[in-house]
Parts: sequence; structure tokens; C-alpha cells
Amino acid sequence: MSTISIIGSGTMAAAVAGRIANAGHTVEVVNRDAAKAQALAGKLAAGATTGTYGAAPAGDIVILAVPYGSVAAVVADFGDALDGKVIIDLANPVNADMTGLVTPAGSSGAQETAKSLPAGAHVVKAFNTIFGHVLAKGGRLDAFIAADDAEAKARVSTFLESLGLRPFDVGGLRMAQTLEALGLMMIGLAKNGAGTWDFAMNVDIG
Repeated sequence: MSTISIIGSGTMAAAVAGRIANAGHTVEVVNRDAAKAQALAGKLAAGATTGTYGAAPAGDIVILAVPYGSVAAVVADFGDALDGKVIIDLANPVNADMTGLVTPAGSSGAQETAKSLPAGAHVVKAFNTIFGHVLAKGGRLDAFIAADDAEAKARVSTFLESLGLRPFDVGGLRMAQTLEALGLMMIGLAKNGAGTWDFAMNVDIG
């Protein structure tokens, strides 16, 4: 098992961190507010640690578990400390009323984030199509991933499998546009047709 670093301490960060800790990995929680990082680490399995905000994370896989509106500032604060890391971007870049995406036409949140990272960091889009509370419940869920770097994608696939998830590769990082649109569609479905947030997308292979 390995150390996985999570930047953030909100609802999604807690859901992902709990799943990671339950799988036997060491979780490093990093937050601008050290007290919030410590509070989340204290709720996890023994061995969870906290890191220094802005310093190089301990894990080779770093999960950006912050709202899309905060991602650019976080990436800027860490700068070259993220060089060589596999960066999992789970944000859905939705607008305030959750009816549309705020990303530029022809791009995605993941692609915009990749532009700001050091050249040696590799972005993988993942987790954005799984609601946090559904992830926290456990169970074998389908996790869609998109990335340009084959090695980073393979490492994240293995990591997701270790969490009891079923990874599905949807293509290069450009496909993050589609995954983020799917995330938006799921929000719309929860608020309208489904009438509940307690569902997940899955692939039924006959």
C-alpha cells in the first residue's frame, strides 16, 4: 500500500479519504487551514497524517479535492512542489446554480488545470461522476477516467481498483470535457428526473 495525498478537507475530500483509508493506504491530508486538515485526519484510520500546505506532498498520487473555483489558486500555491506527481482532478466546474459549466468552449476544468501545473505533473480526471456520499457508502462503483499520460492512467486505474472501484478508461484528457458534462447531467438528473442524489452511473456489459 502507498501514501495518497489529498488537498482539501470538505465533503468530497472526506468521502475519498475514507475510502482510501479503508483500503489500507496511508492518507495525507493537506489544507490551507491546518486545523481542518487535522480534524479530517483524526476521523480516518490510524496512520493518517497531515502535510504542510504548499510543500511537496508525500504521496506520488495527489488528489485535488477542492471546488473548481479554488483549484487555480491551490495549484499556484504549490507550484513546482507538484512536479512529478500524478494529479487526480475530481472537480465539476459548474456554475452557481448548477445549470451549466464555467469552462471555456472546447476545454475542460482538467485541461485548464493541466496548463498551470509543472511539466512533469500529469492530470487524470477521475471521481467527478461519483457523488461523495455514494462513494462513502462503499460498494463496487464504476469510475471513469481520462488522461493523456498512459503511465499515470495505469497507476490511477490500479489505485481505483484497490479502492474496490471499477475503472473505465474513456480516452485522453480532452474527454474530461465529456466527463464533466456527465457530472453536470447527473446533478440535473438528481434535481429533476431522479428526484434523489442516491444513484451512480454504471456500465452494463452484456
